[in-house]
Amino acid sequence: MKLNLVPARTGAAWVRSGLKTFWQQPLAFISLFFLFMAAISMVSVLPIIGSVIAPVLLPFMTLGLMVATSVAHENSNPDALIRATRPGDLQRPTGSAMFVEVFGAMRAEWRSLVVLGVISAVYFVFAVMVTALVDGGQLMRAYLLDDAISTEVMASSDFQLARVLLMCLNLPLSLAMWHAPALVHWHRVEPVKSIFFSIVALFRNFGAYALFVLSWFGVFLLAGIAMGLVATVLVGVGALGAGGAAVAVGNILMIGTALVLAAMSLSSTWFTFRDSFDPN
Repeated sequence: MKLNLVPARTGAAWVRSGLKTFWQQPLAFISLFFLFMAAISMVSVLPIIGSVIAPVLLPFMTLGLMVATSVAHENSNPDALIRATRPGDLQRPTGSAMFVEVFGAMRAEWRSLVVLGVISAVYFVFAVMVTALVDGGQLMRAYLLDDAISTEVMASSDFQLARVLLMCLNLPLSLAMWHAPALVHWHRVEPVKSIFFSIVALFRNFGAYALFVLSWFGVFLLAGIAMGLVATVLVGVGALGAGGAAVAVGNILMIGTALVLAAMSLSSTWFTFRDSFDPN
């Protein structure tokens, strides 16, 4: 395995490839994403330990969506379609193939993924504890002890600053875990080394990854504008007498669009991994 250095324009190509692959099997990708999110949500609501255990599942979701993208992309390859039509080849619908490959990969790599998850959880707890230096521990107690937070506390400048600090502290964790599950699965790299190589890849190809993030920001922005226009129309409809139903539909569309966009963006990360690392 070696690191590939790619031009900055590759970042936009990764986004285009992700969007194209997602829309080849949108229901399969959305179902898989919702399945992972449901599992993380169910774990996170557990008293006290939920917020600590939930990060352990994140590497499973990252690898799962990467594997799904690789399967969908392989099935869309004309050479793969030709091979699938030869006598004796096993043909399987792309959607079902994605789920089979995803759960097979997680079953094969579960030990390494748990190690990555534990590292994520430990770092997350550390980051939350650091925020106590800013707001006196309000955010920490909310995350780790499930303490109820009053509206006044949530609106305070210290609490808001603690939330911003937590987001900044979690950024290195996101960079470290970007490629780590994929390196464990496809290149058999040890979990700790995979974190190091993931960070190195992002910094060595900083231009491409920066354009990748900016391109997705543009996609989210355009989708937000479109949903804003839809919401405006629904508010107008509500003013004509269907207020409650129009607002409910608008909320469902906003939340659904956000989740679909999140699934799209995660499905494109496999292309960043594929082009950043050479298996030969």
